[in-house]
Amino acid sequence: MDNTSKRPLRQLHNRVNRQELKARMMASTEQRVTLSYYRYAQIADPKAFRDELYLRYAELGVLGRIYVAQEGVNAQLSVPETNFEAFKALMDSIDIFQNIRLNIAVEEPAQAFFALIIKVRPKIVADGIDDPAFNPSNTGIHLNAEAFNALTDDPNTIVVDMRNHYESEVGHFENAITPDAVTFREELPMVAELLEQHKDRNIVMYCTGGIRCEKASAYMKYRGFENVFQLEGGIIEYTRQAKNKGLRNKFIGKNFVFDERLGERISSDVIAKCHQCGATCDDHTNCRNLHCHILFIQCPACAEKFGGCCSTECHDFMQLPEAERLAKAPMMQFQGSVFGKGVYRAFRKKALSLRGE
Repeated sequence: MDNTSKRPLRQLHNRVNRQELKARMMASTEQRVTLSYYRYAQIADPKAFRDELYLRYAELGVLGRIYVAQEGVNAQLSVPETNFEAFKALMDSIDIFQNIRLNIAVEEPAQAFFALIIKVRPKIVADGIDDPAFNPSNTGIHLNAEAFNALTDDPNTIVVDMRNHYESEVGHFENAITPDAVTFREELPMVAELLEQHKDRNIVMYCTGGIRCEKASAYMKYRGFENVFQLEGGIIEYTRQAKNKGLRNKFIGKNFVFDERLGERISSDVIAKCHQCGATCDDHTNCRNLHCHILFIQCPACAEKFGGCCSTECHDFMQLPEAERLAKAPMMQFQGSVFGKGVYRAFRKKALSLRGE
């Protein structure tokens, strides 16, 4: 990329609050293309790369969440439809993005993102791997949708979901192993240990867009597995190929996505339950109490009963005047404020226990 010092100083961060941005987007009738991409590549100066990317994306009206690290770029974003060809031309003009696959969203949402956020991270996928002997480029064999269907029909094949448990809870491939993991770095050794006695079998791994499986398949080979495969382009690309080629889609339920939608429908099956009452439901939401903000599954009836909150405590808290909430919040502990992502698992198990399941 061009050196940012050659350009005049310009805004490199969003300066408008989220509420105003959301209101603007909800009022907009602009058609946008929602997509994701990733590229593992060596970036010598992630900060300079990040700043230049921000300037170029901002010029095209791109919104989304992008992570930049020395190992590459991971992005979920939306582009104005009128600027999509210019966006593709921009991507082709940047060396590390040439011939990159853009995973277009299965559904066509109007509002997936409200701001452009680009952050520099130590890694684009936190893996917890420090061993210099690990070679992330030694990945498994990539499978297209047709090859995936054929190999997963083989009884000697094990299918592994390399996403977090809250993603697989609402949707997964037929007969897939869905580890009860909170993070990817937790899931890597968990899967390797779980399959230790099956090194002679075909191990097929999948995730949302392919980025996690790039590392996961390399990690499995690092751990001594030989017959390792990964779904090229993940669930998103698989769904597109299955539709275009008239293949049977083996994915059941909803594909969790990391934007305002929190999910896109793949099949009509609803395989999850409301965490509060147990009704059939696969709609994720975040607790309306922003001091909690826990991610959980809530049916329409419970959303009305609890006012979009995860508990009576949060519901009652939200009834207080704003000034009183701000004063009390630092002294209170909510489900999401204490345990973060891990509380989702505890919240789900508690709900099952209360329902006697």
